[in-house]
Amino acid sequence: MKLLANFVVLLVLPCIAVASGEDLPQSLSVAGKTLYLNGSGYRKATFFKIKVYRAALYLEKKSHNPEEIINSKETKRLVMKFVRSVSKKRLQSGWRDGFRKNAEDYFAIEQQIKAFNQMMPDVSDGDTIVLTWTNGDTVTVTINGKKTGEIKNSNFARAIMAIWLGKNPPNQDLKEGLLGK
Repeated sequence: MKLLANFVVLLVLPCIAVASGEDLPQSLSVAGKTLYLNGSGYRKATFFKIKVYRAALYLEKKSHNPEEIINSKETKRLVMKFVRSVSKKRLQSGWRDGFRKNAEDYFAIEQQIKAFNQMMPDVSDGDTIVLTWTNGDTVTVTINGKKTGEIKNSNFARAIMAIWLGKNPPNQDLKEGLLGK
């Protein structure tokens, strides 16, 4: 019985470490600043809660306040590591839907949303999309280590962060995970 209990503990501990973000870097150096892991979570889709990607949010100062993070002009980074393939068309549709549900000024940033969506490729399991916010108004897009473009617009910068931290996130547990709750 004791052997079985030890075996179960050995199986469960790695799962706890992954769930708590221990496999993610606790800090990153970005644009000469140190960013700290604020939290992480999975984007889940459909009724069956299929994992699409794991997101990790890095901030200069940790925060549990979504409005503070959305409106902050400090450097931020969101890393999305995909755990399944997603077509360019579905990815673009998901972005548009996220902006529509969370951007207060959707129509004012339509051109930036279109430019952002044009940067999106088909993604496969293992691919990474990194969004980096600098100067409060610039979002740089990096896909699999290659810079694919940037959007300079403070309304867009706030709106894209609101996709995860706004009133209508893709799933509530992802929002709570990114907030470190």
